[in-house]
Amino acid sequence: QVQLVESGGGLVQAGEPLRLSCAASVSINSIDVMGWYRQAPGKQRELVASITSGGGTNYADSVKGRFAISRDNAKNTVYPQMNSLKPEDTAVYYCNAKVVLIYLTKNYWGQGTQVTVSS
Repeated sequence: QVQLVESGGGLVQAGEPLRLSCAASVSINSIDVMGWYRQAPGKQRELVASITSGGGTNYADSVKGRFAISRDNAKNTVYPQMNSLKPEDTAVYYCNAKVVLIYLTKNYWGQGTQVTVSS
């Protein structure tokens, strides 16, 4: 079982940066993919950024060049650094951990943290 605790959300002005963090209850070296998703009101949850255990990263087109995901293995924590925030980035952000087993993939989710960007 993997527990994820997010922090760092809040209210910011457009153009400002914000850094979220996601702390895992287990070594993130044992987690195949750590990612951040977001869900705005009335919209589906979407992938924002992810990072594999090998350090490979993936970003949604809407955040490329503005967001950067990194990991601190010693702290079992993953950070999305969000720069040049826009009002359309307003959403609840969720941390996700994927553990790939032989016959299935286990997904674990954090409780979510609200990010609000004012114009």
